Amino acid sequence: MLKKKMRAVAIGAVGLLLVMLVAGCGAKTESNEIKVGANVELTGNVASFGQSAYNGIKLAVKEINAKGGVLGKQLVLVSADNRGESSEAVNAMTKLISQDKVKVVLGPIVSSNVIAAYKVAEENKIPVITPTGTSAAITMANGKVQDYAFRACFIDPFQGIVMANFAGKSLNAKTAAIYIDNSSDYAKGLAENFEKQFVANGGQIVAREAYLSKDQDFKATLTKLKASNPDVIFIPGYYQEVGLIVKQARELGITGVLLGGDGWESPQLQEIAGAAALNNCFYSNHYSAEDKDPKTVEFIEAFKKEYNQTPDCFAALGYDAVLMLVDAITRANSDDPEKIKEALAKTQNIIGASGAISLNAQHDPVKSAVVLELKDGKPAFREKVNP
Repeated sequence: MLKKKMRAVAIGAVGLLLVMLVAGCGAKTESNEIKVGANVELTGNVASFGQSAYNGIKLAVKEINAKGGVLGKQLVLVSADNRGESSEAVNAMTKLISQDKVKVVLGPIVSSNVIAAYKVAEENKIPVITPTGTSAAITMANGKVQDYAFRACFIDPFQGIVMANFAGKSLNAKTAAIYIDNSSDYAKGLAENFEKQFVANGGQIVAREAYLSKDQDFKATLTKLKASNPDVIFIPGYYQEVGLIVKQARELGITGVLLGGDGWESPQLQEIAGAAALNNCFYSNHYSAEDKDPKTVEFIEAFKKEYNQTPDCFAALGYDAVLMLVDAITRANSDDPEKIKEALAKTQNIIGASGAISLNAQHDPVKSAVVLELKDGKPAFREKVNP
């Protein structure tokens, strides 16, 4: 009987030891990883943006891990497709934080999706770095800095001002019409700041019209805009609608200058509008593939090798968002979300694919913009604008 009891105790002890070893191995594996969430628009109306940014993110993660990771730990990327919808962006954020237990989230890509999903991150005290969300409301709400929100791109006010100055000073435009996506925070932000600066420069807004995301027929409103005979038409929308607008504008005989923001940046713009229709079009952007900065050249070469295509600004900013994160973790000497957040707020002079990044007190980068001209559908560098 005693032997049986001793045998049972021995078996129990061995079992307990095995459990502890397994648990220990699990803990060790977990401690050698830093889970990073990617809440991105991989399908849906702006899938070109999301796929591009995600490719940039994946490239940066691959390079960092190949060099030994961060603090001796490998970055583990966990993605969630928000399908380009605000409600899905909230669901994706909830999944990444609650189920996947990520330490930080990169994305979403579109401003309205970032704004919708941020509340979930804030409630869970998880920092968010959007590569490309340009709305001022992402990092500032009701006059207060959003503690857990950061970005790798410049903001809508700067972008609107850049294009207003370009229209008035570089193109000598005296009159402008504005045509916006009335369902987009991004479009409204750019339009508001474009108008304010264009008027301040002595210009006149002669017409305003609006459309909604996923509209297909723009000819009625374009006819009204044509009647106002503006020197330029500012269309701060996303490539899918913009491509149709440009195509239909040219079909209606609108031959003048059309202007936009970084939402135009997509190879699909040419497919939708047609190369010839895009002549005499200009848009603001975060970087140019013609930039000869060593870091930019290095990024472009690596991206081409990895994906066999030239990266756009969304890829560059996705890449830079990872560099911001790695820099913050390194300076914090920790992967604790709270410490990452504190370090991100002190980001200074990171040299990324899109240029140098230093965050101001509002968690927004102070960085240059470029104006690109479309020539037979291909973007070409026109001029650089410093903040």
